[in-house]
Amino acid sequence: MSMTGGPRRRPGGKDTGPKAKFSQLVPYMKEQRGLLVTAVIFSLIAAAVNLAQPLIVGQIISTVQKGEDVIPIALALLVITLLSAVTTGAMYLVLARAGEGVVLSARSKLSTRLLRLPIKEYDLRRTGDLVSRVGSDTTLLRAALTQGLIDGAGGALIFVGSVIAMAVIDWLLLVLTLLMISVAVAAIGFSSRRIKSATTKAQERVGNMSASVERALSAVRTIRAARAEARESAQIQKDAKEAFNQGVKIARINAFVTPIGGLAANGAFIVVLGVGGYRVATGETEVANLITFILLMFLMIRPVGQFFGAYSSLQSALGALARIQEILDIPLEDSDAERAAPSKRKAVNDVAIAFRKVKFAYPARPETNEAGEVTNSEPKEILKGVSFEIKRGSRVAIVGPSGAGKSTILNLMERFYEPTGGEIYLDGQPVRSVSRADLRGQIGYVEQDAPVLAGSIRENLLIGSPDATDSDLKRVLAEVNLTAVLKRDKKGLDAEVGEQGIMLSGGERQRLAIARTLLAAPPIMLLDESTSSLDGLNEQRMREAIDAVAKNRTMIVIAHRLSTVVDSDQIIVIDGGKVIGSGTHKQLLRSTPLYKELAATQMLA
Repeated sequence: MSMTGGPRRRPGGKDTGPKAKFSQLVPYMKEQRGLLVTAVIFSLIAAAVNLAQPLIVGQIISTVQKGEDVIPIALALLVITLLSAVTTGAMYLVLARAGEGVVLSARSKLSTRLLRLPIKEYDLRRTGDLVSRVGSDTTLLRAALTQGLIDGAGGALIFVGSVIAMAVIDWLLLVLTLLMISVAVAAIGFSSRRIKSATTKAQERVGNMSASVERALSAVRTIRAARAEARESAQIQKDAKEAFNQGVKIARINAFVTPIGGLAANGAFIVVLGVGGYRVATGETEVANLITFILLMFLMIRPVGQFFGAYSSLQSALGALARIQEILDIPLEDSDAERAAPSKRKAVNDVAIAFRKVKFAYPARPETNEAGEVTNSEPKEILKGVSFEIKRGSRVAIVGPSGAGKSTILNLMERFYEPTGGEIYLDGQPVRSVSRADLRGQIGYVEQDAPVLAGSIRENLLIGSPDATDSDLKRVLAEVNLTAVLKRDKKGLDAEVGEQGIMLSGGERQRLAIARTLLAAPPIMLLDESTSSLDGLNEQRMREAIDAVAKNRTMIVIAHRLSTVVDSDQIIVIDGGKVIGSGTHKQLLRSTPLYKELAATQMLA
């Protein structure tokens, strides 16, 4: 299965992936327009003084031939040469600042967007590929939006000015020069069109490689324990080799383009030198004019190379921009208006949460067949008309075999996904009418895997409650029996937990996640397998803590261990995406065979 987020291919291998247009680069340019205008001005000044240099050199030669004083003209040439160096240096300094601004802007937009995408997008894409778009792809925007375009502006002035001056000096030599250059232009233009496609594919391969590295490093202990280092390394090397092959393909194109430019320049020089030398020998022109013409010719050829360099950079940037734009074009989970909308929710009865004939199927996932074609898998229906009510202030457990749909129910309560059928109500109102920000402010959620972020204990606790005091943090840690963790390190709350909380045990990570949720004190709490990683003693202490904070709150718990939920006000039994029983522990033992079987296997029947 492929979940790289790369381009989709139809049968026959036709690329149907995202495309980018030059117009999509314009907003990035507008953000740096002050610096870009300054760079254009410096570029034009540098172009003007560069044009003046060949003319002054010709004037020096004429002056020497006439036996006149050459010092004033030589000084003028020196001043102009220094001015050219200063303006060129200033131009590239301003361009560097603008280029970094472009990259910063792209990374800011992309990283902000990535954190607000619908949850399904993270399920369908690989994390390493998304990281590659923020790091590698955005870097390619720098040259195209700054140096390439600015060089084009100054180069155009140099090219036009050179052609005019060369036409005045010797129109025949100009025609010969343009004929030589036009052949190279046609060949280079034909080859450069392939650069955009090759660059897009190269960035995709880099994204795949980054995803493989991220996958391996995030599970490095599992890989070591399974002695799978060689296999994982082989996969990374395979992705790296594909990126290498695409890079070599781009290098082949550039290797074809670069010599053609040099060949055209050398050919034009030989022709001009031969024909011009003959015309000097026959007295049809002067040596000073020939030298001036040759200098102007080389000055004119340089912008042609700059133009193709700018074109290549632009094509590379458009290839990278297509991958960036693919993410920026994904609709956000919530609109700005919805996030900013004040809450109008008011409880209309004593039911906190209700499901009415709710159906849900996870989105289709892209799959790659043996021919390399990407197709979508069939959506799998998880919930099949689920209905139940949870009263405000009650403690409710949802139980059932693995894959029954228990965690999906909590995901729908949090609006990570929307039901494909039926309706969910919060305090009597459809959750679709409640902004996600308001909804999640009312519901605390502890995930099954209890993720812990790299950083300190304090930073983990403050994620949802940034204004909490140290006494608040220590209180919730004590409630979940984590005070001992603070004593293990002299840094206390500032002790590091390591990448993915590796410095903590599985039970400690679980309890830290619960403490983080308790700190926000939401009226509704969702606990998904919150005691699955605890030993018997800590499980009992956790139950006591949950009992304490459950007062005056609605508590919804998913658990495989029925011992942790037998005293719940209501137990909902899920199997095959349907509710097959609901009631207390004693009621379900009499009415629901599956529950009785589960209780018997845990010696609770």
